[in-house]
Amino acid sequence: MASRIVVRDVEAGYGAVRVLHGVSIEVREGETVALLGTNGNGKSTLIKCLMGMVRPEAGEVMLEADGQRIDLTRKSTEEIVALGIAMVPEGRRLFPKLTVEENLLLGAYRPAARADITRNLAFCFEAFPVLQARRRQLAGSMSGGEQQMLAVARALMSAPRILLVDEPSVGLAPILVSRVIAKIKELKDRYQLTVLMAEQNFNQATKIADRGYIIVHGKIEFEGRSTHELRENELVKKYYLGL
Repeated sequence: MASRIVVRDVEAGYGAVRVLHGVSIEVREGETVALLGTNGNGKSTLIKCLMGMVRPEAGEVMLEADGQRIDLTRKSTEEIVALGIAMVPEGRRLFPKLTVEENLLLGAYRPAARADITRNLAFCFEAFPVLQARRRQLAGSMSGGEQQMLAVARALMSAPRILLVDEPSVGLAPILVSRVIAKIKELKDRYQLTVLMAEQNFNQATKIADRGYIIVHGKIEFEGRSTHELRENELVKKYYLGL
């Protein structure tokens, strides 16, 4: 059964500070959708709304799956993960004093993934061979690129069908950004994932996105139905391409 995430007219923020202003996006099954914007424009806040970490003050966040319409604004983060939605947070948020393998096992928190820990662990090691080689190493002693791969693999340990990736390029050298982005595409294609990626690196994000949105000051200013439409947009030319 097809699934999708639908966000409609969401208003959200922190205390008296309003960050999102009437945001509406849609992510359909099997797509990779890029949420593009420079720092401070609301990308991470929207991702947190999808994960139940920030409660919208207005609007709706719905998961349509298996013939049901599920209101995510009424679900806890734990319940949202149990529905098959996983997040790779900005800054990776690993447990630095735990080993690579221990971090991965923590990713298999949701009940549906616990029975398949052995298989999912093997899958992560196949997808990221460096993690198998470093499985006994403390996560905090790894390079930035290796930590980002571990963060992605940890999310995959929950056997998600929808993957939310928040700023995978932050703090990485350009060549590592390219590798991490390429790996996200490889995993998406191989395991039929649906991906929403919040990113400020336009050129890298559009290498793997099917389409995308541009968010400016908490508002969706443009929806590109293809990466070509995104590249031709005047906002993109001004903020990302320097044209």
